[in-house]
Amino acid sequence: MPRQLVIMARAPVMGRVKSRLAADIGMVAATSFYRHELSRLVRILGQDPRWGTTLAVTPDRSPGASFWSGHLPAIAQGRGDLGERMGRIMRAMPPGPVVIIGSDVPRLGPGHIAGAFAALGAADAVFGPARDGGYYLVGLKRVPRVPDAFCDVRWSGPHALCDTLANLEGLTTALLEPLGDIDTGDDWRRWRDGNTQE
Repeated sequence: MPRQLVIMARAPVMGRVKSRLAADIGMVAATSFYRHELSRLVRILGQDPRWGTTLAVTPDRSPGASFWSGHLPAIAQGRGDLGERMGRIMRAMPPGPVVIIGSDVPRLGPGHIAGAFAALGAADAVFGPARDGGYYLVGLKRVPRVPDAFCDVRWSGPHALCDTLANLEGLTTALLEPLGDIDTGDDWRRWRDGNTQE
């Protein structure tokens, strides 16, 4: 069955993305970072022949709709918290394994996506743990059914991964290497300084 990658994306409009980061480094820098990272992911993952790629965008009627034009197929995330939106995507995609990623993890690349799909050969679910207790990637095999993985998860905190794993009790899970996402000014400065040294 075909493999499907979904990139969760917010229209990169100033004042509507990375609000925690913007509070630390300013809206211009935060929006520029987000736009750069989203463009990078679309470029390096969107044309990979090993999977199909779809953007799940918000807001549904996006003021930045022109940003999506000519890149990849786009679907609306719809209403609800992150778990409701990811659950809806998992249920709506065509048959086959699905991997969902965020769009603010600078070191995320094709190797992580390939590793996630490989893990789903043996496991029911795969996660890319973030260093803050959440996760930057989640994948489900979705057979014989789509599990209710995202109910009652405490998002944006140190318990998101543990809560999601608890929802999958009885299923086999795999973990990829931990990566850091960029949520705060300190995260951004560490990433920036690391890029400068490379």
